[in-house]
Amino acid sequence: MAMTVHCDIVSAEEKLFAGLVERVVAAGQLGDLGIEPGHAALLTPLKPGPVRIVKQGGEEEIIYLSGGFMEVQPGSITVLADTAVRADDLDEAAAEEAKAHAEKMLENQSSELDYTLALTQLAEAAAQLRTIQQIREKLGKH
Repeated sequence: MAMTVHCDIVSAEEKLFAGLVERVVAAGQLGDLGIEPGHAALLTPLKPGPVRIVKQGGEEEIIYLSGGFMEVQPGSITVLADTAVRADDLDEAAAEEAKAHAEKMLENQSSELDYTLALTQLAEAAAQLRTIQQIREKLGKH
């Protein structure tokens, strides 16, 4: 049996996951992070994107985060998300629409605030679509 560590993934709205994991992979600000039992202590910001959890026994789950922080301690991994959604619950059509809207806002910007908002919305929509694509690849659906 593989070594495990306790992991909690929470957002302001709910606790999305609590249990033993063999690995957690998340999109850190400086690149992807792969955390396994015995990893050095760490605190890092996370950018929008998928968090892949390999549960005890090898089953995988993917959760989309709009950003947040990950804390790694000797016996636990904690992900504090701004907002989080189980990847199975993401709406691809809504993400495509949000991406198109953000791209249109970038073309027709009237202020720096509009530009910043559009970039944020575009990054979140693109991250949701990447998460959906990862689910498809995992399930072998294209």
